[in-house]
Amino acid sequence: MTDRRTWGRVLLFVLLLAGALIMVFPFIWTVVTSVTPGATLTTTPQLIPDDPSLSPYLELFERVPFGRVIVNSLIISVISTLLQLVTSSMAAYVFARMPFRGRGAVFVLYLATMMIPFQVLIVPLFAEMKALGLINTYAGAILPTIASAFGVFLLRQAMSTVPDELDQAATIDGAGHFRIFFQIMLPLVRPALATLAVFAFLNTWNSFLWPLIILRDPLMQTLPVALSSLQGQYSTQWDVLMAGSVISILPMFALYVFAQKYIVQGVAGTGLK
Repeated sequence: MTDRRTWGRVLLFVLLLAGALIMVFPFIWTVVTSVTPGATLTTTPQLIPDDPSLSPYLELFERVPFGRVIVNSLIISVISTLLQLVTSSMAAYVFARMPFRGRGAVFVLYLATMMIPFQVLIVPLFAEMKALGLINTYAGAILPTIASAFGVFLLRQAMSTVPDELDQAATIDGAGHFRIFFQIMLPLVRPALATLAVFAFLNTWNSFLWPLIILRDPLMQTLPVALSSLQGQYSTQWDVLMAGSVISILPMFALYVFAQKYIVQGVAGTGLK
């Protein structure tokens, strides 16, 4: 029996290691290609380049105003994330702690908006932004992203796990909804807030279609749009494209590593009730 358990653990370890290598290999290949000048996708990938160089990164910044592009993506992603945290947390508190007639129906209707593809909303959104004079502006790129049905659902589930006795005790002490919200509720759902912040940042950082439509000036482009411009119709410099991909991955990787603990706590906590 002991031998079977040992071999079972060894087999499980080997399978997990193989799965991890399969998942990590594309990222390793991306980094290697980015430091291999003249690399193509038609040849067998080399994990150890013969003559590594940072020239693809230098060419990337020469062909595209990549510094400005990174700043654009950071501004849009950070502001959108902060606004999503504000709107989602307030709406979630209302759904979780302020009973009113039809609350359940309104919440279900709000969640139903998650099933509407964003592509269906592009034309009316663009017409609205044009009427407001927000074409080719940060505000035009940010406004359609500040409300998140997923964020409201995630935070509402987290707030539902907070005991009602805390609200009652605070109310007896004279606290109103705003004080309960800021001093009791938000500190107790920090893991869920961190989880939403990561998801919101990643979604906005990787967004391609809406920035492509609303931001027409090359100096206003975001990273996904700028990376798509590096791919030619007949030929593509894959080393330069992969260099841009590595740069675009680094902020997401750093954010996930920093918030990994909170993501696990937030996802686990929202399923308790």
